[in-house]
Amino acid sequence: MLQNYRTAMVIGAQWGDEGKGKIIDYLTPEVDYVARFQGGNNAGHTLVVDGEVHKLHLLPSGVLYKDKRIVIGNGLVIDPEVLISEIDNFETKGIKLNMLISERAHIIFPFHIIMDGMIDEYKGKLAAGTTRRGIGPAYADKAERSGIRVIDLMNKKVFEEKFDQLFELKKNTLRKLYKQNIRLNKKEIFEQYWNFGKRMKPYVGDVSLELNEAIADGKKVLFEGAQGTMLDNDHGAYPHTTSSNTIAGAACTGLGIGPDKIDAVIGVVKAYLSRVGTGPVPTEVKGKLGNYLRERGQEYGTTTGRPRRCGWVDLVQLRYACRINGLTSMAVTKIDILGGLKKIPIATHYKYKGSVIKELPADLNVQRLCKPVYKELAGWKDLNEADFKKIIDKGYKALPSRMKLYLKFISDQTNTPISLVSVGAERKLTIEVNG
Repeated sequence: MLQNYRTAMVIGAQWGDEGKGKIIDYLTPEVDYVARFQGGNNAGHTLVVDGEVHKLHLLPSGVLYKDKRIVIGNGLVIDPEVLISEIDNFETKGIKLNMLISERAHIIFPFHIIMDGMIDEYKGKLAAGTTRRGIGPAYADKAERSGIRVIDLMNKKVFEEKFDQLFELKKNTLRKLYKQNIRLNKKEIFEQYWNFGKRMKPYVGDVSLELNEAIADGKKVLFEGAQGTMLDNDHGAYPHTTSSNTIAGAACTGLGIGPDKIDAVIGVVKAYLSRVGTGPVPTEVKGKLGNYLRERGQEYGTTTGRPRRCGWVDLVQLRYACRINGLTSMAVTKIDILGGLKKIPIATHYKYKGSVIKELPADLNVQRLCKPVYKELAGWKDLNEADFKKIIDKGYKALPSRMKLYLKFISDQTNTPISLVSVGAERKLTIEVNG
């Protein structure tokens, strides 16, 4: 599928949890590198290969292929304890990671995690519904230039200088601003993170240099995004977003590559919709049908286990995602979950106080009051895994005609072709539209 590209990118085109991990895992055999460019362990990818489930939070999805180089970019914030735990998990299985970690990525500390929950609770109705992993406070420190980077853990003098300043700042913030007298052992945290640095050191290097040289040498690179378009800190449903930029352009800043190095952008779209966290979701379905989608699709967060809010495909949102990401194609996942429904609604536009809205509004109050207008498409019969395996052998044309009409409607309405269709969690349950 990627034979005509030097590089390709896989990002979430909705609210996250679209199934990016599976799509990346499927495409990885065609590339030499898989490079993740943003987020932290607030993200999660679930991979199912030969019946075995792998849940990842920081490691790129290409980790299951021993001959591939996996990269953690400077755009991430890293909890070293989580990262080392994931490394250890694979090494106990006999998998030695061929990994590069950016020396410029920022580090999450225990005080970031403590502050994360406090800040979200304080925001009340305007809270983002954070995973409370310290992501936001770590990005905030990065923005205000008080953060500590991976490279700092390699130099004890520099680390000590920066940690002294950051620790005192956070201790005083907790005590004076949040009125919290939380005991943090400064020496213990310092020593723990210095040792983390030793464990990470063999993997640390210049990500930008290696990726640019690899592309120049003809190597193929797959860029991996986390979360989804609507969680982007600039272009998403602010303030109910994550703390990083999740759209395609973030790969440039998060890995140190130029825009000319991006040949294809594949947006992953769930055949319905799900979202973890607070904020307006116009096409959310509650009650019995919402619960049906959640349970049938096993819509629970990989990182937190929280139940996801479920609903129908929103074409206002999806057209927006195609535009701001410059999607060259879409990969549609979990379409098997919709089997057996007589009618499947798709939101074509919104209504707001009698007005028709076809473009995604930035105004939070308008978002809250928008009502979706649906077009109902005919459903198709429920198919099991054995049915889909027979279809895969024959190719895309063998899919049920009504399913193909559903996919065509989404493609036509967004003016974006569909390149992949996923019909199950297993790697093999994937159909190339032109394959």
